[in-house]
Amino acid sequence: MSRVGKKIRTIPAGVIVTVEKGQLKVAGPKGELKLKLHPHITVVATDGQVTVTVANVDDSKDRALWGTFSSLIGNMITGVTVGFKKNLNISGVGFKAAMKGADLSLEVGFSHPVEVKAVPGIKFSVEKDNISVEGFDRQLVGELAARIRSIRKVEPYKGKGIKYVGEIVRRKAGKTAAKAAA
Repeated sequence: MSRVGKKIRTIPAGVIVTVEKGQLKVAGPKGELKLKLHPHITVVATDGQVTVTVANVDDSKDRALWGTFSSLIGNMITGVTVGFKKNLNISGVGFKAAMKGADLSLEVGFSHPVEVKAVPGIKFSVEKDNISVEGFDRQLVGELAARIRSIRKVEPYKGKGIKYVGEIVRRKAGKTAAKAAA
């Protein structure tokens, strides 16, 4: 039995969950999300609760799908009510982030500024050297934050680059052999 899959998800006030033709729709104050359901998964939304069941409890692949879809539905409900946010930090001499309309412009040591286009449902905000990526789709927020971070990952010698807030970067020592010989 899947511990995560058995968990019954409650539907908060203001959120509408509908299941039709193998597709789950979750609509709330922040937006609307859709999820295509696997044929072995059955989702029932009644009395303010969402229950996920599988065709065969003894099959390991079905149990894995059970937990996965239960978590995805929980994330959809959280997304349309509260939303998700990822914070990034830029460090380095001359490294800057700025808004260009709804898009994000990064100056991170290249000969040109790097533009990151805004996706529908995702909002950027910049405050000094901090970037926030906000939206109601957890997967999209994480993907866009990872794409921004991959533009200039933090290098281990000086710590310059883009990192998540709270991320710990292991620093390396520089070349000491040349200094010791001189």
